[in-house]
Amino acid sequence: MSCYFRHMKDVLSEAGIEVTPQNKKQIDQAFHRMANVDYENCSPTWKKLKADFISDPSKKQAMIIKLKDALS
Repeated sequence: MSCYFRHMKDVLSEAGIEVTPQNKKQIDQAFHRMANVDYENCSPTWKKLKADFISDPSKKQAMIIKLKDALS
């Protein structure tokens, strides 16, 4: 689970989200939903997030908003 979390530190920080043992799975599931990849498929999820969201600043901001909504 969450092989890509180290790459998402800036996104999580911008979203004001601190990863804890209690919320890590919920965050991971939210990332998988955003990437439209089955849960626990780590590499395809990271590949999709990087290609679709991280490389485009406006899409990255949209992802931050979705992530906040998913965890509230």
